Amino acid sequence: MLRISKLTDYGTLVLAQLPASAEGVASAGQVADATHLSQPTVSKLLKALVKAGLVVSVRGSHGGYALAKRSDQISAAEIIDAIEGPVAITECSSPHGHCSLESTCQVGSAWQGINLSIRTALARVSLEDLQVRKLRVQPPRLREDILGIPTNS
Repeated sequence: MLRISKLTDYGTLVLAQLPASAEGVASAGQVADATHLSQPTVSKLLKALVKAGLVVSVRGSHGGYALAKRSDQISAAEIIDAIEGPVAITECSSPHGHCSLESTCQVGSAWQGINLSIRTALARVSLEDLQVRKLRVQPPRLREDILGIPTNS
């Protein structure tokens, strides 16, 4: 089953609680209170999100955290990359994956195409979209869009 981790889910929730950088900052404690997550979990997530460039950290007595860019410019793919690393549904789909069967595998390129489609779909969904209750994403036509096989319609 393909599923994002709880940490990635929580990371999205943390990002949704942060103000845009022009609006001020929020402390890790404020974010923890607003999200009902533990402060150590929020701090761990904020550290990863800062490292990925999605969040900025401001030091000092009035310091805290803010989004590094607007919520419509942060993609679901970037969020997943920041917490879990790049999306790779098979070993051969990973940027640094090495499969011992790769030279003889007849299905690897199809899995790589599927992985690319998933990644593309995640890149099209922004944090702002995730905050909207009715997200409308058109599913790809499997044979034509992912595998490159024309449909007979």
